[in-house]
Amino acid sequence: MKVYMLNPPYYPHFGRGMRWQDVGRGGTLYYPLWLAYATAVVEEEYKMKLVDAPAWNWSKEDVIEDVKRIKPDLIVMDSSFPSLNNDLSVAEIIKENCSNAKITLVGPPASQLPEKILESNGIDIVARGEYDFTIKEIAETIEKEGSFENIKGISYKDNGKMIRNLDKKFTDSEDLDKIPFVSKVYKKHLRVEDYFLGTSLYPEVQIFAGRGCPFKCTFCSWPQTLMGRKYRIRSIQNILDELEWIQENLPQVKEVFLDDDTFTVNGRYIRAFCDEFKKRKLNVVWSCNVRVGLDYETMKKMKDANCRLLIVGYESGSDTILKNVKKGITVKDSKQFARDAKKAGLLVLGDFVVGLPGENKETIEATKRLIREVKPELLQVAPATPFPGTEFYEWCKENGYLLTDEPNEYLDNQGHQKSVISYPGLSNHEIVQAVDEMLKGHYLSLRYIPLAMRQIFRRHGLDELKRFLYSATIFIRYILNRR
Repeated sequence: MKVYMLNPPYYPHFGRGMRWQDVGRGGTLYYPLWLAYATAVVEEEYKMKLVDAPAWNWSKEDVIEDVKRIKPDLIVMDSSFPSLNNDLSVAEIIKENCSNAKITLVGPPASQLPEKILESNGIDIVARGEYDFTIKEIAETIEKEGSFENIKGISYKDNGKMIRNLDKKFTDSEDLDKIPFVSKVYKKHLRVEDYFLGTSLYPEVQIFAGRGCPFKCTFCSWPQTLMGRKYRIRSIQNILDELEWIQENLPQVKEVFLDDDTFTVNGRYIRAFCDEFKKRKLNVVWSCNVRVGLDYETMKKMKDANCRLLIVGYESGSDTILKNVKKGITVKDSKQFARDAKKAGLLVLGDFVVGLPGENKETIEATKRLIREVKPELLQVAPATPFPGTEFYEWCKENGYLLTDEPNEYLDNQGHQKSVISYPGLSNHEIVQAVDEMLKGHYLSLRYIPLAMRQIFRRHGLDELKRFLYSATIFIRYILNRR
């Protein structure tokens, strides 16, 4: 029994694992996170190969040649909304050349569009939602030549008929502790030097400490299409065991990014995590996603336990917009967070989104003012993208703001996000223009010099400089291409 996990070819350096899927404007390339976790689970019993075509610059022809050589029994293909049509075409080509393999499609589109996906001649099964353990069940069923009817969380074709089985329950914390370390999958199947985060020291690895997010942001896709709202987290010992394994077995890794939507949901847990980290005398540098509202004392503990950077969603400089998207924070809260992070000695990547409900030219100016005031060392700005399955998507559709109902049109011809919504008084072109203006206004102004120096003149300064220069080169190339 051979299982082939495929992150299909598309644009070079296209990140299906990113929350805003596109070709990173600062050189970012995510690991195929979810495929890697599924590989960790399934590899306990079956022979596996994990292929990351965007990272390896593989073409469709490269994939076909590899599939023909390996002759897998099960092929699992990752997908995202912007790449769905491409991914289905890849599946059809594979099916033509490897007709005996069952092909399963996974990822956010699988949860929202299983019937549409199964219309493709290339797809036999769709695994909805979390799929690590689901893929293992599918593999076992294929090996035993059994029926798929009892596998929860899948949709499939049976004699031309589409069948949707019952939903599968989300994992719990005990399940997460049972999953082998994904970092072992990276070491065996991938090359950590291929991956880059503009926020992290290079090379880095990404892992999940937990899954799900309890907060109600209407625009965020992962909790609504893949992981669910209930937050469940691995035991402190389990996470620290993996950090220790990385430290001992991947010595070239300079930083670990804990890629939970919000790692700091439980402040007491985080403080205990930091205490145990220090007791073990680990040297791993780490960073994580957090939320405005994180208190200074917890930040200080995180800094003392080798945390380097916080990624936080400020989203907007307008309280009205923050309320409209159920963010649960205010602009005042954002300013306090920024002060506390600087006081604690932590770097901050500030995330902002242009085009959320209520956006207009005045709120865009308010966001620009907030960026100037909170002074994030790193800035990410994205046009608001209404992914199917989110409240934001339904709101845009009901109000007639969507320019296209086809997620495959969410990227421009260079693989970057474009705006697919247009409001009265604020066009899609003006939204994208505002995104670029915010990025240029931050990174290309004299005000950024002290922020850049703050990154470079600190611990690991040479690594900070290398990261900074690489990201800057890719960003400047992006800006020149936009002209």
